[in-house]
Amino acid sequence: MRLDQSKAIFSRAQSLIPGGVNSPVRAYSSVGGTPPHLKKGQGPLVWDEDGNEYVDMVLSYGPLILGHGNEEVKEALHSAVESGTTFGAPTRGELAIAELICERVAPVEMVRLVNSGTEATLSAARLARAATGRNRIIKFNGCYHGHGDSFLVRAGSGGLTLGAPDSPGVPKSLAELTLVAEYNDLEDTSSLFKAHPDDIAAIIVEPVAGNMGLVPPVPGFLQGLRDLCDSHGALLIFDEVMTGFRVAAGGYQEICKITPDLICMGKVIGGGLPIGAYGGRRDLMNQISPAGDVYQAGTLSGNPLAVAAGTKTLEILGRPGVYEGLEESAERLAVGIEKTFARHGRPARVQRQGSMMCLYLTDAPVHNLDEVSATDRDSWIGFFRSMLEHGILLPPSPYEAWFLSTEHDDATITRILEAVDRSL
Repeated sequence: MRLDQSKAIFSRAQSLIPGGVNSPVRAYSSVGGTPPHLKKGQGPLVWDEDGNEYVDMVLSYGPLILGHGNEEVKEALHSAVESGTTFGAPTRGELAIAELICERVAPVEMVRLVNSGTEATLSAARLARAATGRNRIIKFNGCYHGHGDSFLVRAGSGGLTLGAPDSPGVPKSLAELTLVAEYNDLEDTSSLFKAHPDDIAAIIVEPVAGNMGLVPPVPGFLQGLRDLCDSHGALLIFDEVMTGFRVAAGGYQEICKITPDLICMGKVIGGGLPIGAYGGRRDLMNQISPAGDVYQAGTLSGNPLAVAAGTKTLEILGRPGVYEGLEESAERLAVGIEKTFARHGRPARVQRQGSMMCLYLTDAPVHNLDEVSATDRDSWIGFFRSMLEHGILLPPSPYEAWFLSTEHDDATITRILEAVDRSL
């Protein structure tokens, strides 16, 4: 595989962009080599500047659930751009996507659009503090809720890959307001409430942890969090930026039957364009300015292009059989990977929720960050490099989830499994 053009672009970018990239994990620091610089995508495939073709398992880290270049989404975008790119004023499109979100995500009675998942989580935390009159937030070790100061404490995702989960520049006084428990450990979470009985505003949790690979909740964990919040007068915030509209039409809350007070969303709801949202109970959301006193604003919030692409994406996802098809493809891939590793006498476990999954090189289930960290990272890096050579683009970190789209058909799944076989 030749990467001459990518190398040249990357070299120039490093003199103008910190690390040559606009999001850290893209630099391939943890896997070595030059990141392919992508030029085009169509369906399940992408091509880089050197003309190399890859099956895309990154899908922009989840938003492209319909694959690249969906014709209906493109048509919606073309129509929107003809009318204007931004107004800084209310539009009918904002209402259309708000209606779809509130209709499909049962706990969401009202929703506020923002520009990213980070904005959504920070705004939800501010609202929780205002609503409860308390200061502290509980998060979980290895869970990533964006790059806001409040959440860069023992965070996952790129922070894990880079070995720097605690970022310089975060004031100690602010970090002290974030309490960290072990994911899937109710007793640990309960101990924090005992230590701070009157000052915990909320628990924020990825109901399926997708920023240390993919770690599902053990039975009873999410219900236990709901019970702890109810007992102590705190709010429960689900960070469904990854799982929202990805694992089910109503997000993971539809699957687990646990009702959070607030839900944060992003990725899929923008149809491939930048967007975020947070929503929940009417009494809480009516505390947001201008209905209430909790201030939050955004120049490009509700951007007409993003809401057009997102609305069309959600409309397509609402058609019969879409999620069933994603489930079937993902199950075939996950089972196929494990069988292929077993045939080669190699330990492997694929943990999956809907069309997102992660490969861990271990024999045992993975329930928390310590168990994630104990998996064979060095062998995973070798596997990643081989898969790239065989035309399969995976996230360049063992701690990132993989994604499928509706365009990953049987032939594409077969191509991935053949590459896995050749990479072992």
